[in-house]
Amino acid sequence: MSDIIEIKAQARTDVGKGASRRLRRAGMVPGIVYGAHKDPEMVMIVHHKLAQQLEYESTFSTILSLDMGGRKQQVLLKDLQRHPYKPYIEHIDFQRISATEKIRTNVPIHLVGEEASVGVKVGGGTVSHHIPDVEVTCLPKDLPEYLELDVSAMDVGDAIKLSQVPLPEGVEIPILSQGEEYDLPVVSVQILQMAEDVVEEIEGEEAEEGDAVEEKKPADED
Repeated sequence: MSDIIEIKAQARTDVGKGASRRLRRAGMVPGIVYGAHKDPEMVMIVHHKLAQQLEYESTFSTILSLDMGGRKQQVLLKDLQRHPYKPYIEHIDFQRISATEKIRTNVPIHLVGEEASVGVKVGGGTVSHHIPDVEVTCLPKDLPEYLELDVSAMDVGDAIKLSQVPLPEGVEIPILSQGEEYDLPVVSVQILQMAEDVVEEIEGEEAEEGDAVEEKKPADED
């Protein structure tokens, strides 16, 4: 597990849409903290500081320390609502964690050895990353920041499935328990066909359509 990231927050008492709009105008992000068999808490966080922290991928997949004026609690970022077209964070949800209870959260899958891959260097293929992150379950102390997958030995036509992703001790991928149909390819090496044939085919179809239109067009009268 990586070092715990700290996020500073303040308690808030005003609730409702009007209160949330006022907070946003003041440069704050309204949020909520829940879980661990405790009552939910309403919080607010300085927008620009939160936005800076969210630029780091690890913020979404590691345990965070939510500092409420010196009172700290360990949480996971569970939900984030952004404005549909403006660069604003509108709301954030945190889930408290307990050291003795397993958590479920998504962690990214990082590929290593892409350029060294046999299928790329020798076979002229391309590495396709189909599943960038996956939900895992584990105790908080076992939560990895990411899962690493070495693709350097992959050749053209090879694929690595979810069940083949190396997992740290104590970490599981729960979806695999639902059956083989959920054991999907995480990464594969393929040769991408040149687009020239496709372009020529499209141009040929367009030409045929154009000829058909010309045939239907009535002849000009003298």
